[in-house]
Amino acid sequence: MANTGGNNTTLIARHTEVTGDLHFRGNLVIEGKVNGNVCAHSDSDARLQIVDGGVIEGEIRVPNVVVNGNVKGDVHATGHLELASKAIVEGNVHYKLIEMVKGAQVNGSLVSNVEIDSASEPRMLGFSAEASADAE
Repeated sequence: MANTGGNNTTLIARHTEVTGDLHFRGNLVIEGKVNGNVCAHSDSDARLQIVDGGVIEGEIRVPNVVVNGNVKGDVHATGHLELASKAIVEGNVHYKLIEMVKGAQVNGSLVSNVEIDSASEPRMLGFSAEASADAE
């Protein structure tokens, strides 16, 4: 069985600044600043947490995201997205499932990755009917 890195946690500590794109599996906690894009492998159940005081200036493409800091760029969460009370996002937010707490700010568009098909049932974009028939 392949290791998805679910138990690995990487910390970018306060007063630390990273310049460049980050690619990871497992968990990534940002307390400092990242100038670059943050991406998780699409086959993983990765989780990104940006704590109060943490900053990302770049695009985020991670399945599960918790924001309680600042993001200057678009956020793409294919799983769960949580915008906590001190979250400030300056960019578009693409999500499947979103939780937004009072006080969170989004200066951009909220774009759902779930579309309603002709049967009025939600389905993920890019999800084929053949795949659902195979699963049954």
